Formats: sequence, structure tokens, C-alpha cells
Amino acid sequence: MGRLFGTDGVRGVANADLTAELALGLSVAAAHVLAEAGTFEGHKPVAVVGRDPRASGEFLEAAVVAGLASAGVDVLRVGVLPTPAVAFLTGELGADLGVMLSASHNAMPDNGIKFFARGGHKLADELEDKIEAVYEEHRTGAPWDRPTGAGVGRVRSYDEGFGRYVEHLLSVLPNRLDGLRIVLDEAHGAAAGVSPEAFTRAGAEVVTIGAEPDGLNINDGCGSTHLGKLRAAVVEHGAHLGIAHDGDADRCLAVDHEGNEVDGDQILAVLALDMRERGALRSDTVVATVMSNLGFKLALEREGLRLVQTAVGDRYVLEEMKEHGYALGGEQSGHVIVLDHATTGDGTLTGLLLAARIARTGRTLKDLAGVMERLPQVLINVPDVDRTRVGTSAELAAAVADAERELGSTGRVLLRPSGTEPLVRVMVEAADIEQARSVAGRLADAVKSALG
Repeated sequence: MGRLFGTDGVRGVANADLTAELALGLSVAAAHVLAEAGTFEGHKPVAVVGRDPRASGEFLEAAVVAGLASAGVDVLRVGVLPTPAVAFLTGELGADLGVMLSASHNAMPDNGIKFFARGGHKLADELEDKIEAVYEEHRTGAPWDRPTGAGVGRVRSYDEGFGRYVEHLLSVLPNRLDGLRIVLDEAHGAAAGVSPEAFTRAGAEVVTIGAEPDGLNINDGCGSTHLGKLRAAVVEHGAHLGIAHDGDADRCLAVDHEGNEVDGDQILAVLALDMRERGALRSDTVVATVMSNLGFKLALEREGLRLVQTAVGDRYVLEEMKEHGYALGGEQSGHVIVLDHATTGDGTLTGLLLAARIARTGRTLKDLAGVMERLPQVLINVPDVDRTRVGTSAELAAAVADAERELGSTGRVLLRPSGTEPLVRVMVEAADIEQARSVAGRLADAVKSALG
């Protein structure tokens, strides 16, 4: 069996790859593994379970809840809330485990399961591996040790989660947002309720789009992967900025008052300077991934800040932050982690802090984001190839070496197998956009040839 867990939980087409049986089995396995690790010692374990609005989340939530309760875990169902809200509530309520059902930015037919450990932190790789092994062992016939009578878990809805999360967001803000008009694109996703509530209560005049989830329209032509509607709405309403989330609202991209995109690197740069000014940027260091634009690194150097880079995936950014005590990290895709206030990327929190910077300084987002100049960067996703051979193909290594010789010191190449989808990502940076496109196109063809 291939590894079920990717860089962000277990994902697949709901009811095809990700079935009710798999969701139930993984939940039981997680309960047993955490019990054996001593997480539940001395008390009845409690889990927080939330989901995004996908239709498939309804039956998958039922399967997860059934699995946990059958393993003796009490369950608090918090309903449709963002991934960072489930992480926050797992820590805030002293729960032993958190489970989020979402496929984030993926299309509606997909879904996923993400586990959080006590405190709201993502599970370590070794625990995920153990959960997979235990799941597979019992899937093939080994009987579970099942509690009976009073030993089974109890299930109840926890409707207070919405309010507690919004109060948390508001408590973090360094200043109010009075005077700002903000367009929020909620991707018809998990933040359709909490994000407008938080921004409005913080003082902003809010215009919402993509805030009517029906279970089928999540990420459909809207949200952080489709910024066209947000750009148009910001200009139409004369807004100061626009904020776009993805389906589970763990990421944030922005649009300035002219409709220009502000990506995760630029947001990180703006927040880094803000946090340094407020004395909150420990060690004057920002953590980001190898996918960050070279212009981001140059901007931080110019401002006297240090950049630490990790493998792609916000879990690896978080691990680096936790190990060394850094306060800010994230990804170009808009996952931004402010570790003093969140254990995972939080799109609503990121948007609030960005807006607070604008309100406090009186500067436009375009002006603030101008701290860095994005070098031309081309990203091509190559689907339907054997992503496991990216690092071992001699043909592909030769193509990469040729590309790097052509670019010299003015650019770079990165080939990366996706952790959540069956594809390989080809990224090329160059001083000239046409050169970047040309090199990326040749490398994409090389990936198809070598790995197809």
C-alpha cells in the first residue's frame, strides 16, 4: 500500500478513494495509536471534529465520529468551521485529538482527513505512519479491542465553537479596522460565516462574494485559486483591499485597491515588517519554503531580516518555527503561520493582520507590498506522471542540469512532486519572463518524457 498521508493529511475523490470505510478505519486507528502513545492516559479522551461545506463531508464526518466513539473517544462536533478554527479549538478546549474533513483548495469531488494532536498541532510523520500501519493491519482481519457499555464514546454538538474562534481572532488584532472597505471572497467554503463576522466586528465595512456554500460550489471559480471575481469586485466597490480564502480558509491571498494580486510572499514581507515594528518578530527571522520567490529573499535581506527555507508544505515551516522559536512563517500560496496565535495557517487571521497594518499606517496595500519585487516565476503542473521518480530519473536530472546552466546565477529551477495530488510541479525563475516560460516548458516536456 502506498503512503496514504500526504503533506496535508489524507486526500482523494470522496466515495471513490476516500470512502466511509477508510474514514472510519483511520479514525479508529488514530485513537488506538494515540492511546498506545500515552496521550489518553488517566482520562476519557476527547476529540474535536469539524468539516468544510462539501456534500461528502456530511457522510465522512459521520464515519469519523462513529469510528472515534466506537474506540472510546468522546466527540465534540463543531460543524462547518475553518481548519485553523478546529486546530484552535482542539487546543483551547484541551482536547486530545482534532479531526478536520476538507480537501482545502481542491475541487468539490475531493475530500480529505487531517488529524491534529493535543494542542492543535499536526501529527508527526511517525505517528501518521503508525496510524497507517495499524489501519492496514486491522483492515486485513485483525480484530479491534473494542470498549463496551460506559466505555464507548459520547457525541455532542459544540455550537459555541464559532463564537470562541471569532473572539480569539479579535483578541489578536493590534488595532481596529475602522474606515476600511474590504471585499472578502470566501470560496463558498468553511469561512463563509466566521470571516465576515470577524472583519465586521473589527470595524471594517465588508462586501462578501463566494459566501453562499451549498455543498457543491466550494472553490468553484472563486477563492484563492480564482482571483478574477475578487479583482473585479474590489475595483467595482472602491475597496481598500480584497481578501481571498480557499475552501478550508487556512490560506489567504489579497488584492490591492487597483485589483493587483498580492501573494503569500508579499503578505509575509508586509507582516514581517509590521511584527518587527511591534517587537513580535523573534530573531528577526521569517521561515518560508524553497518555492518562495527570489525577490522575497532579496527584500528581507535589504530590510535586515533573515530568511530560513524549508521543504514545501506548511507542516515543515511549522516544524522549523517550533524547533527554533520563530514567530512568522508561511508559503507563497498564502499559508501564513503566526505561531503566537495559531498552530497552522490561518487565512482569516492573516487577512485581519494585513488589514490592521493598512489601517494603522494609512498606506495602501500596493505601497506596502512594494517592499518586494517579484521576479518572473513560471509554475507548470504536469499531471499523470510517476511523481515518485522525480529524484531518481537520470534523463530528468540531465534536463535540469541543462536548464540551470542556461539560467546561471540569475534564476533557479525547482521540480517537486505534489504531496496532495498525482502530479509534478515545475517551477522556473528568471530575470526575464520569456526565458522562464521557455525553460519551464522544456522541463515540463522532459518530465512527461521521463516519468510518463
